[in-house]
Amino acid sequence: MMNTEVFKTIASEVQIFLNVEQKERFLFVIGALAARVISLKKAAELMEVEPEFLLKLLEIIGVNFSYLSEEDVAIERNW
Repeated sequence: MMNTEVFKTIASEVQIFLNVEQKERFLFVIGALAARVISLKKAAELMEVEPEFLLKLLEIIGVNFSYLSEEDVAIERNW
């Protein structure tokens, strides 16, 4: 398991949010979304923002998130 101090150091580098708790929650949410463990709606709820805002934020920082499966994305790209 990762050392808590290392995690806090990484989280402190995230310039989007003001406090470390928000930053840690955001990193967790990004990981959970990428692993498809939670929905965008649940992620937004955890971050206490609207889903559209979270989706735009992810887009701005370059995190690709899609409601589609990887197979669906491949089909869309080749359409």
